[in-house]
This record gives sequence, C-alpha cells and structure tokens, in this order.
Amino acid sequence: MFANRESAGVLLARKLQTRSLHRTLVLAIPRGGVVVGAALARELGAELDVILARKLRAPWQPEVALGALAEDGAVLLNPDAMRPEVRKALDITAEYLEREKAVQQQVIAVRRQMYRAVRPEAAIADRTVIVTDDGLATGSTMLAALHAVRAKAPREVIVAVSVGSPDRLEEVAKHADHVECLLAPPDFHAVGAFYEDFTPVSDEETVRLLEDAHASV
Repeated sequence: MFANRESAGVLLARKLQTRSLHRTLVLAIPRGGVVVGAALARELGAELDVILARKLRAPWQPEVALGALAEDGAVLLNPDAMRPEVRKALDITAEYLEREKAVQQQVIAVRRQMYRAVRPEAAIADRTVIVTDDGLATGSTMLAALHAVRAKAPREVIVAVSVGSPDRLEEVAKHADHVECLLAPPDFHAVGAFYEDFTPVSDEETVRLLEDAHASV
C-alpha cells in the first residue's frame, strides 16, 4: 500500500538509482502519472515531460479498454476485446471505434495545447526514457505510449509503475528494455486499491508540476 502517488514515485526512484542511466528523461502519462513522474524525476535529477495516450473505452462500460490511442495517432487494439464474440456482446462496431477514437483525439489535442504551453516537448533520441504512470491495469495506454516513444529512437526504455496486473506487466515487458514495478499482486483488481490517497489529479495540478519541473532544469 502506498501513501500517495508522490511517495510511490520516491520509492520507484530508489529502485532505479542503482541502474546506469543516460541523460534520463521521465515521461509521465497524465494525469495521475505526472505526480508519480514529478517525484521520480526530482529524485533521479532527471528531466520531466508528458507522453499523451488515451484508453479507447467500450460502449456503456468505460472501464473496459478496447485498446488505446497514442499521441502520434497510432491505434493499438486489445486482441481480447476484438474477438468476434466480445465485439458482439459489447456492441463494438467499426463506427463506434471511429467515434471513440475521435473523442480521445480531441482530449489529446486539448491536453497537448495546455501542457505544451508550459513545457516544450523534450528530445527523446539516444536517452534513457522512463515511462511512468500511477499503476498498470489493462496496460493499453502504456503500450500506446511505448509505441510513440520507440518511434523516436531512445537509447533505452524503462517502464516504472508502482503497482500492476501481473499478466499485463508481462505483456508490457515485451515492449520495454526493463520494467520496474513495486507490487504485482496475483489478486490485482484496481490501481486505486493500493493507495491510501488516490485523489483525482486535475489539469491545473498537472500544469503546475510541469512548470515547476521545467523551471528547475
């Protein structure tokens, strides 16, 4: 159990301090991941930026991830959710997927404009890039984020999360050079269950954290 997102970031930093890192960049998935990422970057003396990815939600069941949309527009669909019997049960049509993609593209565009006003996009090439979030449930947004990061030629990609589903961590590990996860309980069911304080993070707090981190570089 973690006290809050910041304490989780500090604990992750302690684990990663033993590794050899090169011009380290922490890329946090908004919004909860930015609190973790800010603490992680501070403790490692690293640069902080965001990587924008959004879950594609099932109709009427937003907690179910059909896949995710990366900042570069790439769509990564969850093979399990795309099985014919699942698509029929959840009423997932091609038209619905296009509408949901458009909705999430708009969210990404708004957040990109908001965050980039205070934090220009960081260079990724030939750097150790740590992609972080406040936990990993379906792994969809993390996989989309990793896809976007890999396209920019980093030296090394590390995934750092406080808690995650064991089977999804196994899948994410196929797309990273290293995965650092503090807790991977076999009975995992929800990220928030492992935090004493899991208060939603606002855009205002996210912007403040980016401003503070960018000012200290």
